[in-house]
Amino acid sequence: MVEKTVAELSHVEIERYDRQLRIKNFGVEGQKKLKKARVVVAGMGGLGSCSALYLTAAGIGNLLLLDMEKVELSNLNRQVLHWTKDIGREKVESAIYKLRQFNPEINIKGLTVEINRDNVHQLIKGASVVVDAQDNIKTRFALNEACVKLGIPLIYGAVYGFEGRLVTIIPGEGPCLRCFTPEDIPTVSPIPIFGATPAIIACLQTVETIKLLTGIGKLCVGRMLIYDGESMSFSEIELKKLDNCPICGRK
Repeated sequence: MVEKTVAELSHVEIERYDRQLRIKNFGVEGQKKLKKARVVVAGMGGLGSCSALYLTAAGIGNLLLLDMEKVELSNLNRQVLHWTKDIGREKVESAIYKLRQFNPEINIKGLTVEINRDNVHQLIKGASVVVDAQDNIKTRFALNEACVKLGIPLIYGAVYGFEGRLVTIIPGEGPCLRCFTPEDIPTVSPIPIFGATPAIIACLQTVETIKLLTGIGKLCVGRMLIYDGESMSFSEIELKKLDNCPICGRK
């Protein structure tokens, strides 16, 4: 086991995170950065459940969960933090109950609230990173605009059937959501989803979040990573920052 070298990490934390502390360029200093971080997971559905689970496992010090819905039976093919006994329970409450048992070393809070343009700035203010785990474009646009204005990185993830997409949005460094997503994009409801697809994309969102917080590796900025479960392949496309983007374009 890695020996304790700083007061900020307890003996329990050193043992809990032992395997990731052994990663080159991560170590105790990387873990301290995670412990100090405040991550907002916007949505407790398929993406948010898995993101929150692995962020909790990694030791993100402060986690805020946001969702307005209650658990339904049709959620349970993919929303792994919610179980059959949770049907009818608020998703935030269901998630917090399990995550606190999974890792009592971190601070986990939640709000049962609808994210909109009127409250989004207050909800995410002070966050180190926001994980976009939404399933509707209106809320995604509100998160994107607020993150750009507040200078907060946003980890975008989206799923449909066997396909998933990932983009890391860092204000001032690359394109924002509106640069590559038209305002009038058509929506499908309910969205068809193979259960494991959001788990894959959510894990990638978690990896990007931890890389961003620790300064490790190359982030998925200015490019979209596309996962195709049917062909079991990954591809990517380059994304350009638009000068005339109404959110992040040059004034």
